[in-house]
Amino acid sequence: MPSTQEIAGYAQEIAQKLGIKKFDIYGSTVDETSVQVDQGEPKQVNASSRSGVMVRVWNDKQSLGVTSTTDVDPLGIELALKTAYEASFFGAKENIPDFSPEATIPITHSSAEKANQAPAAKLIETLLAAEKELISAHPAITSVPYNGLAQRDVDRFYVNSEGAVRNESRTVSSIYLATKTEQEGKKPRSAGAVRISHSLEELDIPGCLQEAAQKTISHLDYEKIKTGKYQVVFSGKAFLSLLNAFSNIFDAQDILDNQSLSTPETLGTKIASPLLCVCDDALHPSNVGAETFDDEGTPTRRISIINNGVLTGLIHSAGTAKRLNTKPTGNANIGAKVTVSPHFYHIFSEAQPEQELSVKTADNVIYIDQLKAFHAGVKAVQGSFSLPFDGWMIRNGELISIDAATVAGDFLQVLNSIAFIEKEPELTTSGVCPKIWVDALSITGE
Repeated sequence: MPSTQEIAGYAQEIAQKLGIKKFDIYGSTVDETSVQVDQGEPKQVNASSRSGVMVRVWNDKQSLGVTSTTDVDPLGIELALKTAYEASFFGAKENIPDFSPEATIPITHSSAEKANQAPAAKLIETLLAAEKELISAHPAITSVPYNGLAQRDVDRFYVNSEGAVRNESRTVSSIYLATKTEQEGKKPRSAGAVRISHSLEELDIPGCLQEAAQKTISHLDYEKIKTGKYQVVFSGKAFLSLLNAFSNIFDAQDILDNQSLSTPETLGTKIASPLLCVCDDALHPSNVGAETFDDEGTPTRRISIINNGVLTGLIHSAGTAKRLNTKPTGNANIGAKVTVSPHFYHIFSEAQPEQELSVKTADNVIYIDQLKAFHAGVKAVQGSFSLPFDGWMIRNGELISIDAATVAGDFLQVLNSIAFIEKEPELTTSGVCPKIWVDALSITGE
């Protein structure tokens, strides 16, 4: 791929030749190698190079046209600029996106450097060894049907006609392992684990194996539970997945589109327990996939969303920030429509809890490890959810796997019913979050 400076240079020349005064271009390229194995044999080896470029052009009437391409050579950029310019005459007439006012602000922090890519043979060898070790962890574990080991080189850039030039590169490696058991007279059980790092050498494969094995073994002896109201403790992964399902609460675009549980007036009001603090922190040290700028070229940063239960901030694009008279936050995604999304959650508590709770001493408490079927069980605009889950009943500190159950409730009530937030954080692919205890949620079991 040409360098960002080269793209900026010939894009400006082509735009002048076409009579285009205002444009911007955002693009990314991903070079990925991934492998899968099955019962001691390589199952699949993939190598791909994917690129995507969004080109936006404003005409003299400031109407906007958008097009996409995978070709960033001069001919491809010229065709994309022409197409976007022609489309601009059919663009929206209201709330037209504009350049981010921060697209040319220098970024002092830089993204991680690329790591050396391991050959595919090394990936296969590593994953085969992991599969073998996981199957040998317990006689009931007969296979690891879902597995994968991948490494990706990611390059991103943004340029515009006002002189903005941004680019960054990073490498990400990941592994996932999900088991399946077979025992006579019992249902098959499964559990999985994921790890992500900058390189294959840094990847915590032993930790992934240990977590997958321990969870699988813990689900072998399962019981039915009675339907009722229970105190619930969410794992960090489960709580973050639920929070993300209702991110419209702090999504400025959803609020402006009336597709949110919040309104502009909700900002500054209490929406959760005073124990809860939530930040979107793209530059958190634990965020392996950290991005230093968004699709509009706005630098990313730490955003306080909920502070001691009060909604203190929203995530913005340049357009939503302008409409709500504030600053962009570096959360924009460019497409036919500009959307916003969080980068990396950081959840913690600063307040002193009324009580200290622990899984080791809990009784008649439901521990939810993983929530499922979000596509069917979440009504984001209504705030309600009903989701199947993997987890355990805690009896006098002992974890007993639950055969099958669903948890249901109202998300805003969940936020206000938080009874305790533990101190020890759990690192997930979407953020950092400790265990979160919630009072009286409806569990449907037997």
